[in-house]
Amino acid sequence: MSEVAVIFGGPSPEHDVSVLTGLQAARALAGRGTVHALYWGKTGDWFEVDAAFEASAFVEGVPRGATPLRLVLGAEGGFVAEGGRFGRPRPLALDAAVVCCHGGPGEDGTLQAALDLAGVRYTGPTVAGAALGMDKLAFGAAMASAGLPVLPRVLLAPGMADVGFPGPYILKPRFGGSSIGIEVVADLATAQARLAANPHFRLGAVVEPYRAAYFDLQIGVRSWPELALSAIERPLRTPRAGGAAGEPEILGYADKYVGGEGMASAPRQLPAEIDAGSEKALREAAVAVARLTSLRGVARVDFLSDGSELVVNEVNTIPGSLARYLWVDPPVPFRTLLDDLLAEAAGRPTHAYSSAGADGTVLRGAASIAAKLA
Repeated sequence: MSEVAVIFGGPSPEHDVSVLTGLQAARALAGRGTVHALYWGKTGDWFEVDAAFEASAFVEGVPRGATPLRLVLGAEGGFVAEGGRFGRPRPLALDAAVVCCHGGPGEDGTLQAALDLAGVRYTGPTVAGAALGMDKLAFGAAMASAGLPVLPRVLLAPGMADVGFPGPYILKPRFGGSSIGIEVVADLATAQARLAANPHFRLGAVVEPYRAAYFDLQIGVRSWPELALSAIERPLRTPRAGGAAGEPEILGYADKYVGGEGMASAPRQLPAEIDAGSEKALREAAVAVARLTSLRGVARVDFLSDGSELVVNEVNTIPGSLARYLWVDPPVPFRTLLDDLLAEAAGRPTHAYSSAGADGTVLRGAASIAAKLA
């Protein structure tokens, strides 16, 4: 492919991390034909920006010199550069786009559906895969129904008297791609109070048992040219400044991203020091998750463990830094990872719309609409 795009940003709490991932990808693709850096602003507007920009250029929002774009749907759709006062609109002749959007509409299937309708080939999950990965309730139920080990996970509703398991509890936004908004509470009454107070719970919250002894284990999965697994990592949690003794610890947003390079700079143990039995069980479960979610692209499957028990936590269908830091055994260069993503975008379409069977028979035999409404 000689003309590709990198899409990043978006109206999401993870906007800034997406900018980091997108700039990393654009830099790694330099020299591979024409690389368009497509910035999705916090307000939902689109721009083409210089692929060589540093992160600081986006601190105040849209950087200087950005070219406004429109995303046009339809048979002749795609990204179109505004023509200015006297110029004509200029369609971008893209072979494919690397999607680097985390959370929000960039990872829940919204962007994927728009790109499908616009006829733009792209990397990462399909509409269905993205939606399932973003919905913690649906994902947990799907894994449980397949017999994979998971913690009980219940949709928290106002006035609920019992959730079926004792506290303490961990509350998570039902729809969310990161640890933003997650809280640990002692009892159901507190959980109910937080349901109304936490803005990240506006679209719903799930509750599950909090296990203080559990730690995080994560593994990368990629689907092209064949299903492959990365090394296993154990992210390390950093003590919170001013945190009280005994304060519940979870892998928070700051643990992941404060280093300034997305997940690539977060503290970790890689490869994780776990026993052979746990590693085998984790790898088998990761393959099962990939197949159940029709995984496409590069994803990260997150687990929780206490050293003996292992449970599936979630799948991140567009992980920070595209999980490039996990591919150390065997090593996979970031450029190779991106090239394979683009090859999959070309060779494994995300959808196949068909109007087969819509031959007009039903319409020809239909009575008047007025008669049907009578």
